[in-house]
Amino acid sequence: MATDTREDRLDCCELTSAVEDYLKAIYHLSVEQDPVTTSAIADRVQVAPPSVSAMLRRLRGSSLVSDDAGRTVALTDHGRRHALRIIRRHRLLETFLAEVLDVPWDEVHVEAERLEHALSDPLEERIARKLGHPTHDPHGDPIPPRDGGHDESWPEPLDAVPAGMRFRVERVSDRDSEALRYLADLGVRPGAVLAVGERAPFGGPLWVDLRGRSRALGIPLARLVHGRVLAAGDT
Repeated sequence: MATDTREDRLDCCELTSAVEDYLKAIYHLSVEQDPVTTSAIADRVQVAPPSVSAMLRRLRGSSLVSDDAGRTVALTDHGRRHALRIIRRHRLLETFLAEVLDVPWDEVHVEAERLEHALSDPLEERIARKLGHPTHDPHGDPIPPRDGGHDESWPEPLDAVPAGMRFRVERVSDRDSEALRYLADLGVRPGAVLAVGERAPFGGPLWVDLRGRSRALGIPLARLVHGRVLAAGDT
């Protein structure tokens, strides 16, 4: 993430929470390699498509987004900087809530959504220092640095791992609080190592072994868990 100019900082202060939510949504959709269309954005921010069209006109007018003849939407460099700034604040808040206030990991996302728009630059940096400048939030999501590059790519999903492999969990999607609560009860968190078993036929669950206990994960649930296959001898 490039060093911000004075113009960037002033412009950021004038962005509304709604604009920031749209920039985040567009950024996340682009990373997930989904077509960033009006309908996809509407689904992500949970508003009607006509409202999205109106907001996109505003974002284009502020040089925050561009589009391909009205079919797909992309952030400009200017828009991406703002998106990464609000994502940084969100993930720092999630980490602070979890590590300092002991808020469960299935609740921190919603709380951070409420707080991220009001966080000032000085308080953001105080939180980062207090936490020791963490690189990842409780779900394993990378925290964008204030300066420098940022890699948002997702590691391999659990449901794609062949049977017989050992798999270290690195990242878990935070969009479903109930799923997070269930996975936490099972012990499926970043850092956990799973032994991947067989997938039941006809859309059945994926069996995994965690700390000597066999668990069945439905495929939609397994798709929320991402990480890497361990080589022989890795711990």
